[in-house]
Amino acid sequence: MTSFVAEPVHGTNPAAETAAGRPGEPSVIADQTDTIGKLPVGGHAGPPPAPSVDKSGDRVRGMFAEIAPRYDFANRLLSGGIDVLWRRTTVRRAPPPAAGAILDVCCGTGDLALTYAARAAADVRIVASDFCRPMLDRGAAKARRHGRPIEWVEADAMALPFAAAEFDLVTVAFGLRNIADTSRGLAEMARVTKSGGRLAILEFSLPRSAAIRAGYLWYFRNVLPRLGNAVARNGSDAYAYLNQSVEEFPSGERLAALVRAAGFESVEMMPLTFGIATLTIAARADASARGASHG
Repeated sequence: MTSFVAEPVHGTNPAAETAAGRPGEPSVIADQTDTIGKLPVGGHAGPPPAPSVDKSGDRVRGMFAEIAPRYDFANRLLSGGIDVLWRRTTVRRAPPPAAGAILDVCCGTGDLALTYAARAAADVRIVASDFCRPMLDRGAAKARRHGRPIEWVEADAMALPFAAAEFDLVTVAFGLRNIADTSRGLAEMARVTKSGGRLAILEFSLPRSAAIRAGYLWYFRNVLPRLGNAVARNGSDAYAYLNQSVEEFPSGERLAALVRAAGFESVEMMPLTFGIATLTIAARADASARGASHG
C-alpha cells in the first residue's frame, strides 16, 4: 500500500530562502518507492513575465491532473514510441553518476527517472519531483511494479525544497516549457546542482529545415490537438496547449543563453529526429570561480 506524508510544512518560505541557499524544509520522505512527500507549492516573490500561453500553476496542474490516467498511453501513441528512444539517448549522453544523487524535475509519471533507475548503480539516489500529485501517483505505481527505488516529491520547480549542491545530475524532460518562469526554474536547478555536476534538458523544438518545419507545424496545429485530446479524454485542451507552448518556448541559442545565465557552462545541444526534439546538456559552473570573475 502506498503511504503518504499528510502533514504540510508550516512557517517556511521556500522562495525567500533559496536566495540564501536554504530551501524550505520538506516533510520527511519515507523509504523510497512507495512514498510521496507533500511539499509547499508557490510562494514566489513577484509574478514572472506574462507569456501568451497561460502557464499559471493552477491551470497547468489541473490540466495534467486531468490527463494523468491516460498520459502514458497518449504519449506512446502520438509519438509512435519515439519518446522512449529520446529518453534512452538522454541517459546515454548524460549517464548517471557512479555514486551520488540524481534529481528529475517536472518528472510527470516518471518515465525518465525510471530509465535512469534501470541504469544507475544500486546506491545512487534518484529523486523525482513534480507539482501535480496525480502524475506522481502514476509514477510511484510504475516504480513499485518495476521494483525501482525512487523518491517521489511533490514540489514547485521554481522553489525546489532541496539543499544547495545536493545533486550530481539534474534532468528535466518535456517539462521546462511548462514552468511559468523559465529563468527562475533554471536558476533553481543550478542551485541544487553540485559544481561540475550536469544538467540534461530534453524538450520539444522546431526543426530548422523549412520543409520539415512546415509539415511538423501543420501536424502540431491541426492533428495533434484533436487526436491528443480525444485519446486522453481531455476537456481542458491540454494538447492544444502542447503545440502552443512548444512554439512559444525558446530554443537553440536562446535556450542556451538562458542555461548559461542560470550558472551552467559547456552547453551542448543535440537535435533529435530531424529537430523535433532537442537534448541540451550543460555543466554546473564553479560558483566561487564565477563570483570571482564578476568581482
